Amino acid sequence: MTPIAVTMGEPSGIGPEVTLKAWIKRSENNLNPFFVIGSATILQKQAEDLGLNVPISVITSPHQAAPLFEKSLPVIDFAYEVDFKFGLPKTETAPMVLDAIDKAVEFVINGRASAMVTSPIHKSSLYSAGFNSPGHTEYLASLSKKYTGKDYHPVMMLASDELCVVPVTIHVALSKVPEILNQKLLIRSIETVYDALKEKFDIPFPRIAVAGLNPHAGEDNSMGTEDSDIIAPVIEIFKKKNIHIFGPMSADTMFHKSARAKYDVAICMYHDQALIPIKTIDFDAGVNLTLGLPIVRTSPDHGTAFDIAGQGLANPTSMINSLQLADKLSRTNSAAEKKLI
Repeated sequence: MTPIAVTMGEPSGIGPEVTLKAWIKRSENNLNPFFVIGSATILQKQAEDLGLNVPISVITSPHQAAPLFEKSLPVIDFAYEVDFKFGLPKTETAPMVLDAIDKAVEFVINGRASAMVTSPIHKSSLYSAGFNSPGHTEYLASLSKKYTGKDYHPVMMLASDELCVVPVTIHVALSKVPEILNQKLLIRSIETVYDALKEKFDIPFPRIAVAGLNPHAGEDNSMGTEDSDIIAPVIEIFKKKNIHIFGPMSADTMFHKSARAKYDVAICMYHDQALIPIKTIDFDAGVNLTLGLPIVRTSPDHGTAFDIAGQGLANPTSMINSLQLADKLSRTNSAAEKKLI
């Protein structure tokens, strides 16, 4: 069985804690084997500090993970032993955090891992190690290009049982959104989401709701023209292809319970328009996944949570859901590949 690669993420945050807790709950949640890429010493110290009974087994190759997984947490050890304190990130750990991401992508690309799950990172700590991407999503696209030579248009999706959302623009200042938003970007994003819903989530006829950019979707151009000039024409393009898509909708009325029942995914124009509703509705269980890449990548839908790091309070539900979804999507990918052979 090909295991899932889990990056350790920022060690002074809650990423290692939720990973350790996910391993503890492996049986009750039917988790398939996974291994961590990072520092075995730091993971062992965190387990001890938090009173978690998690034996660590150092491995040198992903294929060693499955036989060990039932009785211990397999770790590909980079032998980083930088001292750290909970809630206080240090730049010295940045190389390990980035190396773990790089190695996970390599393992998935070459088939030695079925998928990757990324623990939260702290970007400010990574800049000293050469990290210059706006976020995880964009960095994974650049790494994928490194291995395949192809350009990718990554799309961030946040998914839970209650709601799935996609921000068309991601890690940019709100003031820059109107400059970046255009029909080409919107079309590529919707196409990627539509294909993923059909092929990965097995939804034959996806229903797509599109939010407007401005309050009340521009209210007949009285509050901006982007909704009529950019968003509405794109929606018409997809309607002509017999795709079930509608909008632009007023974002303040599209996330209550009865509205959510009418669509499978909400396409949003900027980061907070998408993330505020899903984190309000299902903060502990949501999963961040990246569409449009040659790899399967998921991540807990929360950050480093420095305020509770080291206190044993971190909820592992989002990490567990990330592992389960990564496993499901990797199997869907494998099935699709076999159909093409």
